[in-house]
Amino acid sequence: METFSLDQLQSFSYLGSSSFNPRKNSCFASKLKIWSKPVSQICSCSQPKKRNEFDEKVLVLEEPRMLKRESLSPSGLCSQIENLVLSNKYRGAMELFQMLELEYAEYYVGASTYDALISACIGLRFIGGVKRVFNHMKNSGFEFDLYMMNRVLAMHMKCFLVHDARKLFEDMPERDSGSWMIMIGGFVDSGEYSEAFEMFLCMWEEFNVGKSRTFATMIRASAGLGNIEIGKQIHTCILKRGVHGDQFVDCALIDMYSKSGSIKDAQCVFDQMPQKTTVGWNTIIAGYALRGYNEEGLGIYHEMRDSGAKINHFIISTLIRICARLASLEHAKQAHAALVRRGFGTDLVANSQLVDFYGKWGRMKDAQHVFDKMHRKNVISWNALIGGYGNHGQGEKAVEMFEKMLQENVIPDHVTFLAVLSACSYSGLSERGWEIFQSMSTDHNVEPRAMHYACMIELLGREGLLDDAVALLKNAPFKPTLNMWAALLTACRMNKNSELGTIAAEELYGMEPGKICNYVVLLNIYNASGKLKEAAGVLQTLKRKGLRLLQGRSWIGPYAFLCGDKSHKQMQEIYKKVDSMMVEISRHGYVMEKKMLLPDVDKEEQCAMRYHSEKLAIAFGIINTPDWLPLQITQAHRVCGDCHNAIKLITKVTGREIVLRDASRFHHFKNGSCSCGDYW
Repeated sequence: METFSLDQLQSFSYLGSSSFNPRKNSCFASKLKIWSKPVSQICSCSQPKKRNEFDEKVLVLEEPRMLKRESLSPSGLCSQIENLVLSNKYRGAMELFQMLELEYAEYYVGASTYDALISACIGLRFIGGVKRVFNHMKNSGFEFDLYMMNRVLAMHMKCFLVHDARKLFEDMPERDSGSWMIMIGGFVDSGEYSEAFEMFLCMWEEFNVGKSRTFATMIRASAGLGNIEIGKQIHTCILKRGVHGDQFVDCALIDMYSKSGSIKDAQCVFDQMPQKTTVGWNTIIAGYALRGYNEEGLGIYHEMRDSGAKINHFIISTLIRICARLASLEHAKQAHAALVRRGFGTDLVANSQLVDFYGKWGRMKDAQHVFDKMHRKNVISWNALIGGYGNHGQGEKAVEMFEKMLQENVIPDHVTFLAVLSACSYSGLSERGWEIFQSMSTDHNVEPRAMHYACMIELLGREGLLDDAVALLKNAPFKPTLNMWAALLTACRMNKNSELGTIAAEELYGMEPGKICNYVVLLNIYNASGKLKEAAGVLQTLKRKGLRLLQGRSWIGPYAFLCGDKSHKQMQEIYKKVDSMMVEISRHGYVMEKKMLLPDVDKEEQCAMRYHSEKLAIAFGIINTPDWLPLQITQAHRVCGDCHNAIKLITKVTGREIVLRDASRFHHFKNGSCSCGDYW
């Protein structure tokens, strides 16, 4: 085979690592030409068109089991260690090794037993075990051949002892390509992608080998760097080496291009796959979902289903994530049915995602049903259920689930506390919220983060205790964050405190000068308190900074509506429905909040307020869906006060439930009230 070197590598400034300097190593002597052709072109010219450092894990071993005396011979212990490892009983194997260390320190242990112990350490990620096993090997005079040296190297890398592994590697008297790949793969697994490329280029200079496993690993490193140019250079090498068509390489390329933002190139690689495997389908669908192309991802899932390819629980998990973003209850139900029908009804990840989906969209009976049916639950499952109850105003139920979680000895994490504290905040459970907040560090060894402080600031703001909210913000053990100031700004808006709101807004301006929603909240504060001159000043600031208020956009399923939108084919019917709803809710006390308008708003814009995007989306949903189905609306902006009041009354007169996800939170409207308690 023709040799091909990477000695044309150009600037590795792409790698973004100050510690990586090509000039310090002879194997970085020259440069690789930057390849900039699209993937479709190189594919067509080469063949016919047809995935840092980790905290040390402490493993507490039990006392060695009581064995019959005749079974305590050193050879018997070694044999049992090997058998336990073959059965994946790593803890038992390490317990017997502990006995071997204590009672037979001078006994010569063979390579097969050490090999088994290395597997046990890797399986447990047991750093203490790594050091004990390696020291035992050295102290016993064990003679290392290349295979066992590579196994020791792999043990250190797999347990993230990167510094020790590098020293071992440098001291090895003999190395093969496997030694290099252990180091490269370990660096990639640890997130040290620049170091992985450094090793790869040195290996290339020494061995000039290009196996599929090597390239798949380097593609993962490219994806980790998020630099598509590096990935394209590796892709070029793959084509020249003739290893394209390997499913592991192709799936790694699809993943890399997706993560780098080039979904078209990912699709091109997928289209060129000689055999589209289940992993390939899942990778391309996940790629579309990652880039936000949810409808396209759903379409590819349908192609996969129609092709007869095997659908596994990973595919269904990805599908549920897509349904959550599309707020598609119908497709989520189909995914749920497929999960059960295909025998994955007990899958932990997919069922946790189902709980999360149903919880997000207020289907708490469905969420609780899935949760109750799960044979095994982890902290993610509990967090999804607690968060679902909290998001939809059922704070007491969320706290009940939190307490049940503790009773079942599930250890809560910072996400758990965020969910339950948010639930207490949304539902006004101030006393319980403070108890849980104070218990985080004292009872659960979880230090409150900024997001937890933001919840408590919101809780105080909901009670109108702005001075206490400011004191909590200033006395936090870290510098106040965006979320903390934003929570205070919201509290100022709801309590119509423009002076303190101005201070909070100015802090936010300094942190995010280009984020327009901070200006909008301050506008609302001034408008609500009648300070129209100050509101006009905020508009002037926006104009001076070159920022402009964008039209609100609301989605119901795949359909998007703008304020005053007239582009939809059913628009005449939609506008007629809005008018009839406005008349109906007016009989129940609705009055348009004209005080929200600025002095220079003309009559046309005042009229447009009647047809805000939320109202148009709701009218469309009422016309086109059955009466029993809750409407699910998403929007990127914060719902205005007028629409919020109107939607509450719409649910009262129509009997429909409406779940709206705005830039602030979930609003679950039902029977004339909202889960947010009119605080958002």
